[in-house]
Amino acid sequence: MKCSYCQSGNCIKNGKTLNAKSRYKCNSCFKRFILNYTYNAYQSNLNQQIIILTKEGLGIRSTARVLDISATTLLKRIISIANKIPRPFISKGKVYEVDELRTYIKSKNRLVWIVYALERESWKIVSFNVGARTNKTLKAVLTTLQLSEAKSIYTDGLRNYKYLIQKKIHKVIRFGTNHIERFNLNLRIHLKRLNRRTICFSKSPVLLSAVLKIYFWSELII
Repeated sequence: MKCSYCQSGNCIKNGKTLNAKSRYKCNSCFKRFILNYTYNAYQSNLNQQIIILTKEGLGIRSTARVLDISATTLLKRIISIANKIPRPFISKGKVYEVDELRTYIKSKNRLVWIVYALERESWKIVSFNVGARTNKTLKAVLTTLQLSEAKSIYTDGLRNYKYLIQKKIHKVIRFGTNHIERFNLNLRIHLKRLNRRTICFSKSPVLLSAVLKIYFWSELII
């Protein structure tokens, strides 16, 4: 028998549960587990399944139905998973593209913007922020890029950028944001909550940020 958490074979019996199922204890990681859980939320591979289904575009209720767990449990797990994901390491002297993507929270009257930066060579997302289309929201992303001594930052014609990016590295040219515009399409296809015509929506900025963090950086999870 192997531990459900660390896969060690150093396990012993540790009594029974209220449902009369045998409980085991791992002498390597000291965690307790049972072999067959009644409720699927206790399965050891649940987090990985949530990551896969989230990145494949399933909404909260769809994912909850597939995994046979409650929507409330799923929401808590998504936020918990996102909190374990660190921000990626950013190399110096790279070329970036920055763009904004419009979506909404709870109601289509509550618009929010996803501002994010894509590293052109690797197509990796290095920073993002969720909020109103203001200097404060943009600055959270742009400051990260400028601290990394970015070689160039390509944006669209939004006026706010010229006040936030150094003139010598700021580029606004035709086709300059082709890569990130294509990535916008990927986001709208892969994440149901970002579709233009959908009844699937985020309940809070915290949840939207958590889903984006999983989509962008789940391979960095600790």
